[in-house]
Amino acid sequence: MNVPNDRRYTDSHEWIRTESDGTVTIGITDHAQAALGDLVYVELPKAGRTVAAGEACAVVESVKAASDVYAPLAGEIVGGNDALAGSPEAVNEDAYAAWLFRLRPSDAAAVDAFLDAAAYSKLIEEA
Repeated sequence: MNVPNDRRYTDSHEWIRTESDGTVTIGITDHAQAALGDLVYVELPKAGRTVAAGEACAVVESVKAASDVYAPLAGEIVGGNDALAGSPEAVNEDAYAAWLFRLRPSDAAAVDAFLDAAAYSKLIEEA
């Protein structure tokens, strides 16, 4: 299973990458997309929306089920990956390139509290 070292991970299978402008990019992991199966629909949060840490703010839907995607950090949504509206299968093709949304976190240091690649790899191996 692919788990890049350049980001952090949640136990609910979101990945978080810190960008040079202080925002964070969020998507679902390769493990999550594999468990969901072929994605057929993605609903993204609107820019300007303020979210709490742990709040459901996006939805990915596959032929099997719909699943909420959670904001790992509190902050303001600054944009979504609009390309996914017409091609949700891009997440299945490369879950780490097909990000879902970007967020300006209220507390940027909070990213450090999430799992690193090694800890996330261990989590999914034990599942």
